[in-house]
Order: sequence, then structure tokens, then C-alpha cells
Amino acid sequence: MKNSTPIKRLSLIASGVALSTCVLAVDRANAQPIVLDFEGLQNFEEILDFYNNGTGSQGSSGINYGVSFSPNSLAIVQGAPGSNIGGLPSPVTAAFFLSGAANTMNVARGFETGLSFFYSAVNNPGFVTIYDGLDGTGNVLATINLPTTPNGGGDPACNFNNFCPFVPVGVTFNGIAKSVDFGGSVNQIGFDNIEITLVSRTTVPEPASVLGLLAIGALGAGSALTRKLLK
Repeated sequence: MKNSTPIKRLSLIASGVALSTCVLAVDRANAQPIVLDFEGLQNFEEILDFYNNGTGSQGSSGINYGVSFSPNSLAIVQGAPGSNIGGLPSPVTAAFFLSGAANTMNVARGFETGLSFFYSAVNNPGFVTIYDGLDGTGNVLATINLPTTPNGGGDPACNFNNFCPFVPVGVTFNGIAKSVDFGGSVNQIGFDNIEITLVSRTTVPEPASVLGLLAIGALGAGSALTRKLLK
């Protein structure tokens, strides 16, 4: 019977290690892919905090992803007065801008791995720049130059809208991004179905912290075993 004690102790410590490993695995799994399709916004409405627990300029509200847009970021709705878009990946709303060189998306929580979206730029090329700081600041993590896209003005499938179809683009990068400039010529480029992966809300413990947790777990297991033997 004396030889069984070490076996029990090892079993308890191994259980603690397995539990810690599970916690870390779940933490990494909390990364959340989202798609911003701008549905629910009104024509020419400023997007603002539509995706940030707030509203657009006309009171429209969406899912709270912690994502906000600069005041020059506007929604445009297919078929609405003044709209000339078609062939969207998810009808009927896209984003564009009427002032400045770009509209900016801020992601306070940060996003990782990559960025994908659809765009239409019939007359002039555009660009997208990804930063590790808010409001287009910090280090540049990636830049995409966007060539002009087909003009669907004579295509019945586009319902004779010039800014049609919207073309898919994607880029990968290293690090945590906090903002993106979607740029080009004013009133000459539209964006839709912006897809990002939000980083986990839970911070992954540093290696030293993990070792500390394992040590505490091992000591707790050993203390429990000692108390049991003394009874």
C-alpha cells in the first residue's frame, strides 16, 4: 500500500496540468470572426457607432462589435435615390465616403490574422491601409492597392448600375490591428462585407504565469493528499 502514494500524487498533478491546458485552449478559441455588411443603415447615413453599442447619424443600430467608423463614413443603399451600386455580396447596403482621402474603421479590441472585403471602384483606383493604432496611427501592418473594377452600367445583371459588381479582396498580416483606412477618390469607391477576426476578450497568461498556476495547482494537490494521509 505504501507504493500507491506516489502514484496518487502524480495523478493529481497531471490532472492540474490538463486543466490548465484546457483553459488556454478555450482562451485561444474565443477569437471571433465577424462580417460588417452595413445592413440596417439608411441611405447616406453616417455609420459612426452603428457597430459600437450606439447608432448611426439617423438612429440606426446594429450588433455591438466594438467597431466604429469616422464621421465621413456613409452608408449607401442599392435602389435608393442617388445610388448607383449593384452586385453587392449581401444586398442592399455598402459603405463609401464623400470627404477626405479615406474613411477609417476603428477596432478598439483589435483584430488579427487578416482582413477581407468586397469593393467597387469603376473610375479610380483605391487603397486600404491597416494600422496597429487607432485612427490610422502607429505601425503599418499591411497595405493593399486596389485597381479599378468593371463598370456594370451596360449589364442588365447589374440593373445598369455603374458600380457593379463588387470584387473580393483579402490580405494577411502579423500583429494586432486597431484601425483601417479604406481610401481612394471621394464618391468613387464603395466597400462591403468587411470581415475581420476580433482578438479574444480574455488575455492569454504569459508563460511565467502559466508555470505559476501549475506550481500552485501542484502544491494544492500535494496539500490535499497530505491532509488525506494524516487523517
